[in-house]
Amino acid sequence: MENKQNDRRYILGCLAALLFLVVIDQCTKVLAVQKLKDQDVIVWIPGVFELLYLENRGAAFGIFENMRWMFLFGTGLILVLTIFLFRRFPKKRKYIPFLVSLTMIAAGGIGNLIDRLRLGYVIDFFYFSLIDFPVFNVADIYVVCSGIFLVFCVCFKYKDENDFR
Repeated sequence: MENKQNDRRYILGCLAALLFLVVIDQCTKVLAVQKLKDQDVIVWIPGVFELLYLENRGAAFGIFENMRWMFLFGTGLILVLTIFLFRRFPKKRKYIPFLVSLTMIAAGGIGNLIDRLRLGYVIDFFYFSLIDFPVFNVADIYVVCSGIFLVFCVCFKYKDENDFR
């Protein structure tokens, strides 16, 4: 009985975090539309970092432009895999980093999915001009950072665990 209650607590916590992260992503995109659309680029650090409005109908660097169905299908697959892993993984304190990473990946996927379903494109606005990095958004930060952290966890923190079977 205690395990089920513990599992519910983790699940509710992750769902609350998921909702919070998606709301933050969507709010930043609303702000980008209000403050950046049809405006000049805002340079925060000259030659390094800028804010600019971009309607991204593809992936990074504009690849797969106008292939909305592929992104919808891909995001759906990632969300199903995330739910599968979340359900399968032990809800123990030791695995909080893994569960948080899954939650952040799901939040990023949902944030960009909302844009694609509602608008037909994703709103991007962060740009590192120093390295000519693709323009990105908060949901992208969730996915990339948590994906890197997830790989780190699996390769180093949980590498000898039997729970991955």
